[in-house]
Amino acid sequence: MKKNRKIFTIPNLLSFFRICLIPLFVWLYCIRQSFLWTAAVLLLSGVTDIADGFIARRFQMITALGKVLDPIADKMTQGAMLLCLLFRYPYMGMVLLILALKEVFNGITGALIVWREKQVCGAQWHGKVATTMLYGMLLIHLVWYDIPIELSNLLIGSCIVAIILSLLLYAIRNMKILMGKYAKEETISCNIH
Repeated sequence: MKKNRKIFTIPNLLSFFRICLIPLFVWLYCIRQSFLWTAAVLLLSGVTDIADGFIARRFQMITALGKVLDPIADKMTQGAMLLCLLFRYPYMGMVLLILALKEVFNGITGALIVWREKQVCGAQWHGKVATTMLYGMLLIHLVWYDIPIELSNLLIGSCIVAIILSLLLYAIRNMKILMGKYAKEETISCNIH
């Protein structure tokens, strides 16, 4: 239990580092208009995201704070990058809106689960797929300045579908937990993610 309450762990510090990278890539993209450097910083953020998850699981450094801080760092990074790209690609606004709806829903139902069930549920496979697709789409738009509009719209549409699917699957899980219809083995897996 004490391990779960630790604050200063390597994974938590990496999540905090990712949050600190956000002003840097916004500055690189908006002010310097250095798209390759922006992509490099976004890649660094992605690598630290993978590293913090690996370290947390491999060395049993999973903490309650980490389960909250990691997705916050992800969503802040994604939101900031989508806002940056919105000025060149208006359909990024739809991605941002659907992502915001998903996160508000997950935030409210997640808080209710913590309050009622005393557990924090982490990311599931579909959330990770949607996140990977989103980062891939963002990176492609960053490095391919003159991307054909048809390809841009296809990539954006694919991300929208993945995010909506993830939202639906999280909604099913969270509502089952809140209604007490989650199987015991599913509740256990919820605790360790």
